Amino acid sequence: MIHLDHLTYTYPGSSEPALSNVTLDIAEGEFVLVVGPSGAGKSTLLRCINGLAPHFTGGTVRGRISVAGHDSVVEGPQSLSRIVGFVFQDPEAQFVLDRVEDEIAFALENGAVPPAEMRVRVEEVLHLLDLAPLRDRPLETLSGGEKQRVAIAAALAFRPRVLVLDEPTSQLDPQSAEDVLNALTRLNTDLGLTIVLAEHRLERVLPHADRLVYLSGEISGEDGGVLSGPPRQVLRQIDLTPPLVTLGKALGWEPLPLTVKEGRAFARRVEPGAAEQSLCRSRLGDGADPLLCVERLSFAYNGASTLSDVSLTVRAGELVALMGRNGSGKTTLLKCIVGLLRPCQGEVTLAGKPLIGQETARICRQVGYLPQEPDDLLFADTVAEELSVTLRYHGLEDQPPLPPTQLLERLGLEGVMAVYPRDLSVGQRQRVALGAVTVTHPRLLVLDEPTRGLDYHAKQALVRLLREWQAEGAGVLLVTHDVELAAQAADRVVILSQGEVIAKDAPEVLTVSPLFAPQVARLFPGQEWLVVEDALSALGKAIPDDENIEVRARLSRHQGIGCPGSAADSSSRRIIADRSTSAAQDPNPPGA
Repeated sequence: MIHLDHLTYTYPGSSEPALSNVTLDIAEGEFVLVVGPSGAGKSTLLRCINGLAPHFTGGTVRGRISVAGHDSVVEGPQSLSRIVGFVFQDPEAQFVLDRVEDEIAFALENGAVPPAEMRVRVEEVLHLLDLAPLRDRPLETLSGGEKQRVAIAAALAFRPRVLVLDEPTSQLDPQSAEDVLNALTRLNTDLGLTIVLAEHRLERVLPHADRLVYLSGEISGEDGGVLSGPPRQVLRQIDLTPPLVTLGKALGWEPLPLTVKEGRAFARRVEPGAAEQSLCRSRLGDGADPLLCVERLSFAYNGASTLSDVSLTVRAGELVALMGRNGSGKTTLLKCIVGLLRPCQGEVTLAGKPLIGQETARICRQVGYLPQEPDDLLFADTVAEELSVTLRYHGLEDQPPLPPTQLLERLGLEGVMAVYPRDLSVGQRQRVALGAVTVTHPRLLVLDEPTRGLDYHAKQALVRLLREWQAEGAGVLLVTHDVELAAQAADRVVILSQGEVIAKDAPEVLTVSPLFAPQVARLFPGQEWLVVEDALSALGKAIPDDENIEVRARLSRHQGIGCPGSAADSSSRRIIADRSTSAAQDPNPPGA
């Protein structure tokens, strides 16, 4: 179906190719997962398949690429659009109309599909992706995850032979992501649809993939830095692996498990070692004054309640993970905190001083706010200039609290300081935007899905960087659908459902959640282990150096109400288990 023959592609103005000498064959009906470090060329490879590169991006191409017998370079995306459906990392980049149902029908109307058939196709994808309740909603009122599902539906409505998806689950909660992947698997199995999907959260996609294609980012060598084969075979040779696979490799499990069900068969045979004693974290207690305090905050969009009586705190030096299903109100809450939205009632204070009523620009002198879309913050000509603009705006260019060059090095961006930011990968743009909002050394960081587009190592580096800022007294409120990140980094977890706080407790509360439990907790139910380090420590095994994500700091830093299993903790566990199950049955709660 897809054939790449020594494909080399170079972006305009670049001295190095993004892809070099790539040879790859994808058979009809395969489900292929493309993985690799941030910036390795995954998005570029996908864009070459339907001709967006070079027809839209420009640049030069050597070699050959064909899809179902069509030359992508010669014919371009206009011709290939009937064969290849494409879903971008940023769903808004491909929206044309304002209403959900109209957007899904748009491509069919352009393709002169008869009205009766068009209606059938639209209904199919609305129900397939659980969008029927949103059919009349304006796109601007949807959450990031809901927008992503609409983009996938619009691509599927044309019934292409190949579906190419660039991180389609990056803004979806675990249940919504599983729903989308199950739908893709049905299309792949029942209709023979060829699927090529790039993703960083391998724990979500591995159970569905027939083949793994790994791009190393290396441009030398005859193989173009590409490793391709069955998932287990490739995973043994790379270090970008999800927790289940990392643990399986450390414990010598064969065959390497790809699903929690497969891993449980091995986990039942494991006997805890001398360190079986409770991993109860040493906590600082709840006596300290909060840095950020949200009290009984409510908000409504056009009369529809989105947040109801929300209260939470973030202390200096504390990282609080804010979680919940798509549409539960997480992004709305952040916008209320930084002044982009005005709540109906409630209070928001920073170090005891009220924020409601202040201009956003003034709030952001003390609060570093990273929105879901990093491009909203990027408008300078170079990466280095993005940080200089922030410093200049706040009058700090002559005496920056953090040296910009040093900050970019800590973010792994030292090699792209002179590059135009929008030419970077989504993961790299995310880190540039993070640098732009933190170069002033704010007291509080408010981050909305900061790991979108980041590989496992980049996420580990981000966790270490956040820990450094926490040690300097910064508080962090982090919105995420990445349960593995919350398990690694959070001192406390707050969970929203339908605009209400249903739980706020230590991270171990995730172990009993049917929606948000990380892989290690699912492998060893009842043990309250969250990450690979917990399991290896409790089993008396050494922690691999490349997997040590500041675990000892994490074990000693978590703050909360008592230790897991205490009376104060048990009520929250019951609430989250009951309410998250209820939320799973209502996939479209109101809110953003």
